[in-house]
Amino acid sequence: MNTSRRRFFQVAGVAGAGILSGGFASCNRQTQVNEGSSLASIKEAAGRAHMQHFNMSGYAAPKLETVRIGFIGLGNRGPGAVSRISNIEGVEIKALCDKNPERVERAQKILERKGLSLAQDYSGSEDAWKELCTSPDIDLVYICTPWSLHAAMCIYAMENGKHVATEVPAAVSVDEAWQLVETSERTKKHCMMLENCCYDFFELLTLNMARQGFFGEVVHVEGAYIHDLLVNNFGKDSYSDMWRLRENQQRNGNLYPTHGLGPVCQILNINRGDKMEYLTSMSTDDFQMGKIAAEKAVQEGFYEQFATGSYRGNMNSTTIRTNKGKTIMIQHDVTSPRPYSRIHLVSGTEGVARKYPLPGKIAKGHEWFDADEMKVLEEQYTPEILKLVGEMAREVGGHGGMDFIMDWRLIDCLRNGIPLDQDVYDAALWSVIAPLSEWSVANRSNSIDVPDFTHGKWQTNEPVDITLSKGGTTGIRVKEEAENQLSI
Repeated sequence: MNTSRRRFFQVAGVAGAGILSGGFASCNRQTQVNEGSSLASIKEAAGRAHMQHFNMSGYAAPKLETVRIGFIGLGNRGPGAVSRISNIEGVEIKALCDKNPERVERAQKILERKGLSLAQDYSGSEDAWKELCTSPDIDLVYICTPWSLHAAMCIYAMENGKHVATEVPAAVSVDEAWQLVETSERTKKHCMMLENCCYDFFELLTLNMARQGFFGEVVHVEGAYIHDLLVNNFGKDSYSDMWRLRENQQRNGNLYPTHGLGPVCQILNINRGDKMEYLTSMSTDDFQMGKIAAEKAVQEGFYEQFATGSYRGNMNSTTIRTNKGKTIMIQHDVTSPRPYSRIHLVSGTEGVARKYPLPGKIAKGHEWFDADEMKVLEEQYTPEILKLVGEMAREVGGHGGMDFIMDWRLIDCLRNGIPLDQDVYDAALWSVIAPLSEWSVANRSNSIDVPDFTHGKWQTNEPVDITLSKGGTTGIRVKEEAENQLSI
């Protein structure tokens, strides 16, 4: 991680950071938590002052009758995104980028099958993505590369007049988060983190219920990313150059908070009526990854590079207190043999909801509502966006449909000139929990202040609108299942 502003702009403007096969890149880098001075820089960056150039919360960019998109990274997530968005009207897929030309060819075949024009090919070079970002034929850059490349690519694209949408997380350091905010404000270009879990069916249902007061005053929420990725992380074909294993080898904290965090932040109106004040984070020891790396190193020399150093703990638990006295608990465990869970618990003064274990449950009192009662609640509180595109989303796919809803909503907002559901402040805040948790873990779980990226505007920013009182005009082109992709 590059924590100095000077070094960061070297990466964003010159280095290109190297897209490798399948849209992924080398992550041979030192992490902030390996050096005491870098630990200090996390806290310093978290507490820095910020003069807001322009408030991007609630900002409606000029309408785009047709959204011209360029995709960067065509590995695990990229092809699925190309396939999903090819089903949406009012879109032109103008550019496809990956260092590996074969990946671009595969994505071109998706367009060919849909009867769409082939896109401009940007491949064969580590700097090809910068050429895409400077093209005058593109309005939106859609980024599906490894974590460490997201911020640099977002900033470069915004500097060149493009809106950006990036896979999660949007940043891996506090400085990167600040750079995203300052660039978006200065350029007045949207920077949306593609947090698809905000668009899952139960999450949207409970958000609408919270908006209508079903839970009373929401006082506590929980989210998580509990997903057994042990085999994938050590697999040579899962993530190019083993980038995700390197992240786990070099960092210790909640490395991937946004899937569980995003939906509950919207329910609490974080950045739009409330803000995070401070967090504290604790990790268990590593009980599996280091042992497996050592065993594999004995069997195969390739794994010797992973047999040294310390791995992040199996389970991380991070707790956050808000300005209004509410609490958030976020967990991260991608090692232990547990069923998948994002928890998604919403606890209020009048009711509670919990998604996992599936199916999701809702209660007012000591007993969960039964299936018939749940059906009544769903009929009453299902938001308009699900009534409009929910059925089609299930057909198109993408993690059960939530990926398609996210993509459709993004395009619809841009075409109608209405504010996005997720803005740059959300991207920065939800992402920055990772480095802040690393600092807390390394400092005996001491608390650390959470930056206010809105510069105080959280007090007047409007909550996310999910009623589709505006927009909802974008049509759907084709009924076709999206490409297979790795699970979130």
